[in-house]
Amino acid sequence: LLFFISLQSKSQSLYFPPLLGNAWDTISPASLGWCPERIDSLYNYLEQANSKAFIVLKDGKIVLEKYFGTFTQDSLWYWASAGKTITSFLIGKAQEQNYLSLKDTSSKYLGIGWTNCTRQQEDSISIRHQLTMTTGLDDGVSDNHCTDAACLIYKAPAGTRWAYHNAPYTLLEKVITTATAQNINVYTQSALKTKTGMTGLWVTVDYDNVYYSKPRSMARFGLLLQNNCVWNMDTLLHDSVYIDNMLNASQQLNYAYGYLTWLNGNGSYMIPSSQIVFPGSYAPAAPADMYAAIGKNGQIVSIAPSKGLVVVRMGNANEGEVPFLLCDNIWQRLNYVMCNST
Repeated sequence: LLFFISLQSKSQSLYFPPLLGNAWDTISPASLGWCPERIDSLYNYLEQANSKAFIVLKDGKIVLEKYFGTFTQDSLWYWASAGKTITSFLIGKAQEQNYLSLKDTSSKYLGIGWTNCTRQQEDSISIRHQLTMTTGLDDGVSDNHCTDAACLIYKAPAGTRWAYHNAPYTLLEKVITTATAQNINVYTQSALKTKTGMTGLWVTVDYDNVYYSKPRSMARFGLLLQNNCVWNMDTLLHDSVYIDNMLNASQQLNYAYGYLTWLNGNGSYMIPSSQIVFPGSYAPAAPADMYAAIGKNGQIVSIAPSKGLVVVRMGNANEGEVPFLLCDNIWQRLNYVMCNST
């Protein structure tokens, strides 16, 4: 009961924009004690980094919102791997609705022979392994986006090796559609979009499933995550254990990874295409409790519950598959705007 009351009061202290239309309350940086004269330096950096959209929410209200070049509030852009965190939410919802269980073997939904492994190796891979990037399949193949069985080769026992591998993640879409007997866009609409006012669409690009939306839809998703999957008193995902695993270390191999979500401040982290465990945080300038959906070319929705902040960035940045440095640089400059540093 106390947990529910605290969640309820927390939810009431956050602002949620209406489900329909463009109305969204704002709050001035000056009223928060920020340094407005420093905002231009942040925007100049973002422009130089080929940004298209940038939004900062404080307790749900818009503090900063900036569009660059010909990009506008109504322009569409891709989430890249930031969309993985949407998929994480959808898997949690599908489990809550008894369509599937994380313990289920992936082959239950993908069919026997979805990999190039032996039957025993394949049967040891579960949905949970796909969610945590621990399938044990080889991410070092020539195209780790390739979802063909011939590309999905055994490397290590499932659950023993963390590797950022796109193909097993991508196949979670087929897990969802098989389990729910619904098209991925239809299921996303009912499970997420109608309840949050998000818009957007999954599109198949080569092997990948890519989510496209307006920038404010990304901000809405960040706000939902900030409030533990409760939208303005409407609980979209009741499974607190699942949410806990989504937003905390989900395995013992890479402490910076939950369920398809990047976690800051856990003491160490791994990066794509490497088995090195790096000490520290991937975004040291960000609060320790920050977690993020991060995609290629700098598609970022970064949530810092302790600060009440959601930070959204869309655009182009030639910085690898998961641009940690860009994420950290944005937080450095945002700290400066918040008068936290000189």
